[in-house]
Amino acid sequence: MKALQYREIGAAPEVVEIPTPEPKPGEVLLKVTAAGVCHSDIAVMEWPAEGFPYKLPLTLGHEGAGTVAALGDGVTGVEVGESVAVYGPWGCGRCVKCAAGEENYCQRARELDINPPGLGSPGAIAEYLIVDDARHLVPLGKLDPVQTVPLTDAGLTPYHAIKKSLPKLTPGSTAVVIGTGGLGHVAVQLLRALTAVKVVALDVSEEKLDLARKVGAHEAFLSDEDAAEKVKDLTGGIGAQAVFDFVGVGPTVATAGACASVEADVTIVGIGGGTLPVGFGALPFEVSVQAPYWGSRDELIEVFDLARDGHIDVHVEQFSLEEAPQAYERLHAGRINGRAVILPNG
Repeated sequence: MKALQYREIGAAPEVVEIPTPEPKPGEVLLKVTAAGVCHSDIAVMEWPAEGFPYKLPLTLGHEGAGTVAALGDGVTGVEVGESVAVYGPWGCGRCVKCAAGEENYCQRARELDINPPGLGSPGAIAEYLIVDDARHLVPLGKLDPVQTVPLTDAGLTPYHAIKKSLPKLTPGSTAVVIGTGGLGHVAVQLLRALTAVKVVALDVSEEKLDLARKVGAHEAFLSDEDAAEKVKDLTGGIGAQAVFDFVGVGPTVATAGACASVEADVTIVGIGGGTLPVGFGALPFEVSVQAPYWGSRDELIEVFDLARDGHIDVHVEQFSLEEAPQAYERLHAGRINGRAVILPNG
């Protein structure tokens, strides 16, 4: 089968021919319908050789959807031919967090060398994908896999972040979304669907700000040195009750902190390496700063329910498997508006 692999530190990913896997006992083989492209993959490919955590070559793609092609011995709960999406943050299935569906916070994953597809395990940008357990599959039903596959990360991650702040997102409050690309433009829609807050979008790209306006942002302006002051002006000098930074570099994290009101939540989702000092006087009183990771299995089901009800419409650009390297080039250059999706089987 064909797959997109990261094969050498510092090199571009390439499409290669590798053996088609066969499911072992307990495993499920998917014929991949769609696979998402994410900035996290670029971050992985920029890590230096020293301390690189995964074995190479690595098939990329941690957002996956497909049809069940074959079942390993003992698998129940799914049927051959069923359309499913993959819950990506795999865990041990037995610790207290996994028992609650929070496999994104599995307490034994590192110890047992359990890795998500595309982030340590073979990923979804391939014609076929092995899923380690049927519990990591969520039925799609009538949902379009191409439109839905980004929700397994670009929907689940912002949903998890926003859900934690819902008690503060009351009518009359303000939420700021920094970075309105793949995750951020979904976050805007989630905030509109789940709350009655004023949604303010910040980005360095006018094209992405236009997308934010189209999907529901009440205000949208450039993320620059004046952005926080504009947020303060919009809120009568109070600031925002919740700020979600989907970029996570130093300047955006600083902007996030400067936008926050007293008792606000600042959530740093992006993995750009920025940090926000916390301490008396560093931020308004009782500001909470958190850096969440992905989301739980039940939250993914809730995200799909929102999609079924028409509350989320992911802006998707489609690519063939052969075009996958170009999709990463465009993403790295900031020329993907929304989410790039690879169609490995046409």
